Amino acid sequence: MSKMNPVKPSANSYRLVLLSACALLILSFGYRAGFGLLIVPMSETRGWGRDVLAMALGVQNLVWGISAIIAGGLADRFGNLRVLLVGVCCYAIGMLAMSVSTTELQIMSSAGLMVGAGIAGSSFGIVLPSIARAVPEERRGWAIGIGTAAGSAGQFLVVPVVQFAVDWVGWMYALQLMGLSGFLMAVFCLPLAKYSGVTEQTGSDISQPGLMSIAIRAFSVESYRLLIMGFFVCGFHLAFITVHLPAYLVDLGFSAQIGAWSISLIGLFNIVGAYYSGIISGKSSMRKLLAWIYIGRAITITLFISVPISLPSIMTFSAAMGFLWLATIPPTSGLVAVFFGTRYMSFLYGIVFLSHQLGSFAGVWLGGWWYEAYGNYQGLWIAGIILAITAALLHWPIVERDFSARLKPATA
Repeated sequence: MSKMNPVKPSANSYRLVLLSACALLILSFGYRAGFGLLIVPMSETRGWGRDVLAMALGVQNLVWGISAIIAGGLADRFGNLRVLLVGVCCYAIGMLAMSVSTTELQIMSSAGLMVGAGIAGSSFGIVLPSIARAVPEERRGWAIGIGTAAGSAGQFLVVPVVQFAVDWVGWMYALQLMGLSGFLMAVFCLPLAKYSGVTEQTGSDISQPGLMSIAIRAFSVESYRLLIMGFFVCGFHLAFITVHLPAYLVDLGFSAQIGAWSISLIGLFNIVGAYYSGIISGKSSMRKLLAWIYIGRAITITLFISVPISLPSIMTFSAAMGFLWLATIPPTSGLVAVFFGTRYMSFLYGIVFLSHQLGSFAGVWLGGWWYEAYGNYQGLWIAGIILAITAALLHWPIVERDFSARLKPATA
């Protein structure tokens, strides 16, 4: 049986992959970070409560998480290029369909199903494992940090452009411009094709073990289960704040531009946070880093809701939360690689990420439901504090060692 050897990283090849991956993530995360700016104008135009679009975006996060597992499994089995290209098409077409959705079913289908599946095929779950395979192992943490920071750069760069487009041509045409430009992401997918999990498999690997078997064996590792549970909280925080912070600030009398810049500022400071998180992940305990990140979030949210809301407090909150925003990604994905290696990383990280997206669904939907029921977001801010403390406690007992032998079939 012939063996397919993994592609050996070289300086020139991994730089091209890193640049392409970063460009793809800038656009993929930039677009979705701008959806929160549409909550107020789109709801007012369509005559919806905020819970309608919040539910659609919650479904988007849920579909993203479920599709990430499927996309990761397909990428590991058959290569990542087709998965990436299908993801880009779903994403772009979904944004175009959002602009003409006039019923709740239509917005669920476009913003929820189409865009959710599109993000799954064009974001961290597929891109970060490609980066991990492309770079030398000793630079993996740094490279994943760069890739994660690129997602935040998209949030910083694209969100103000989205707000400008909304102010200039209205939310409907802004969405159409986003959809048409989304097809450009396909260009940046091409250099990543060389670094798929499929290049690491042998002929016998193709038939065994199956993905279900891999998942069952991975779940036998307690540290992996703790990582999955903790990542739920990250999703809750990110989705609730991204979608509802702009509307929360409008309710308090601030302009829509302040909401846009607050989300953008989170992205700016997370460029630094994600980058240094990647560096620290390559040198120090990743479980401890995760625990301290969640403690930092608990403190940041507590201070934000405890002082009078003003422009300085909004900017301070955005900067502090931004530093902690996607800083969870390098140590979380890094722990998956430590536990099981990179062969099935897209699939096994996809399972972890599903937990993140379940948290995202909860944060987005509960935010809209709570607002419609009580006219404020206070309960969700308090829930975010409690969940952050819980996540810190969950990550502390994780054991950082190689469990990849658990994935292999037992020998007779």
